[in-house]
Amino acid sequence: MDTRQYLILLQRWGWLLAAGFLAGGLIAFGISMYQQPVYQSYTRVQVMSAPRSGSSDYSYWNDQQLAQTYAQTMKTKPVVDAVAERVGYPVFTKQITTQLVPNTQLIDIFVKDTNPAHAAEIANTLVIVFSKENSELQSARFAEAEQSLQNQISQIDAQILELQTNSSTASQIASKANLAKAEQEMTRLEKEILAIKNEIETIRNPTPLPGYFITPSPNVDELNTIAEKELRLQQLQNTYTSYQQIYTNLVVMGANNNDTNLEQQQIQSTLALYQQIRSNLITSYENIRLTRLNSTSNIISIEPALISQSPVSPNTLLNIGLGLALGLILSSVIIFVVEYLDDTLKTADQAEQVLRVPVIGYISEFQHNLDGVYVAKKPRSPEAESVRTLRTNLEFAGVDHPLKTILIASSHPGEGKSTIAVNLALTYVQIGKRVLLIDADLRRPRIHTFLEMDNRIGLSDLFRENPPSLQEVIHAWNEKNLGVITSGSIPPNATDLLASEKMAQILNSVKNLVDVTIIDAPPFLVSDASILASRVDGVLFVIRPNKTPQDSALMGLEQLQRSGARVVGLVMNKIPRNRSYYYGGYRHYSRYQDGQSGYYYDDSETKNKKAFLKWGNIFSFLNKNKP
Repeated sequence: MDTRQYLILLQRWGWLLAAGFLAGGLIAFGISMYQQPVYQSYTRVQVMSAPRSGSSDYSYWNDQQLAQTYAQTMKTKPVVDAVAERVGYPVFTKQITTQLVPNTQLIDIFVKDTNPAHAAEIANTLVIVFSKENSELQSARFAEAEQSLQNQISQIDAQILELQTNSSTASQIASKANLAKAEQEMTRLEKEILAIKNEIETIRNPTPLPGYFITPSPNVDELNTIAEKELRLQQLQNTYTSYQQIYTNLVVMGANNNDTNLEQQQIQSTLALYQQIRSNLITSYENIRLTRLNSTSNIISIEPALISQSPVSPNTLLNIGLGLALGLILSSVIIFVVEYLDDTLKTADQAEQVLRVPVIGYISEFQHNLDGVYVAKKPRSPEAESVRTLRTNLEFAGVDHPLKTILIASSHPGEGKSTIAVNLALTYVQIGKRVLLIDADLRRPRIHTFLEMDNRIGLSDLFRENPPSLQEVIHAWNEKNLGVITSGSIPPNATDLLASEKMAQILNSVKNLVDVTIIDAPPFLVSDASILASRVDGVLFVIRPNKTPQDSALMGLEQLQRSGARVVGLVMNKIPRNRSYYYGGYRHYSRYQDGQSGYYYDDSETKNKKAFLKWGNIFSFLNKNKP
């Protein structure tokens, strides 16, 4: 399609585009007014990563990963439920949106609610609840170690108290009991030390993932865990060494229980070792607490949420814009589908391109009550002028081969061929031609209806066994030079009659009686028109824009070509008065329809019409040509 065709399409469907455009905007406006306003509050938090020695790109990306993890964790159901419990009304995950600020450890938190105060309260409470739960979650990693150290300190205190109590009355039984406790503690420490070593080895050298040959490197959390376990391992090893010395002292003390002075010295030495172990355990306990504080990441609020004064939804202007665009798109889709499925001929250019036959007539819509004799009743109207233009084009087409018999045909009923036949005959009469109009549509005749004539005797009666004469069948209609052969009674075998030799004789006979014979043929839905087309001098093929399918028109023309008929041209009939693009090169006719030109005027109310509509009772020229 070229630019001109697109413009024609736009002109034809502009009303639908405008309707869809406006409808989309109005619907969007109505929906926006119906929606409940939604307010949004915003807060910004900073992720405080655990302190670590040194910095690298690896640690930077892990900080980003931590921030992203926090942003997703804030929207989990446990956190949201905790917020709802704290604020005292329902809170839903879909109300909360988190967004990372690029290249930073900042997180923007957006909360939507129909109550602006609730939106701000939820945002601020979310930060508090998440910070608390995150701290508790990370502290749980060190709880077991801290509890173990506290238990060991309690045990050491009990053993120190027992040694101090028995320092003056040491007995062999007490010595053996302490020896058993020391041995038991050393066994426990050995197992714990071995377990921690295995854990460190597993973290440092994990099993490769299936399908991978490279062992993944530990991440930041794993490195922190290794550091914690190594510190714990060192503390256990120091404690184990102290217990070894205590065990040795107790063994020596049991072997020299008869030497009181030596025994007292061993007790004092063992007491000092217990005190040293207690000091080491307290140091380890404080180190673990410090490690816990240093390895705990959390968030802090740097921009608290405020109560919003204006809603973020619905955005009426945006919705209207989207509605307008959607309405326009939907209208365009409808137009595309309709145009794609519509295979009718619409313009003269399209008809000429598809059918390869020139368009020689452009006839606009007649007033319904004047369809039959419009040229007679409104001779100076634009419609009458367009029929006269068709007559002129036919005269030019018959310069080399005169058109004495013209067949008016169409592919479907309702395309206006009978109207064209009647009014074309009247234009020939206006220039003094003797014209005979034959209604050869023996299935659905219309000529007698348009001309308000009696149809008791007509064309079909000429095929009877005792037919009337040709002069008896020809009826005079108002004009001296216009004769009409109506269809007569409808026969059961119309095709056989029109294909008979009798019909050929009738056509040859009327050629000697008149100057022009115009035949109204049936549509090409039946074969009658093809039979008649081969016996006339020329065929006019009538097309109704937006009604005549391309396939039907092509089929009709193919039938005409096979019958050897001469197709003079196409007639675009019943063109809408407000559709100038249908006229092709004769667009000026459309302006006359709207009264934009003062050249034509309607004189149907004047007395001049009497000069044109003369009532006659005989067909005078027939008398001159009687044998």
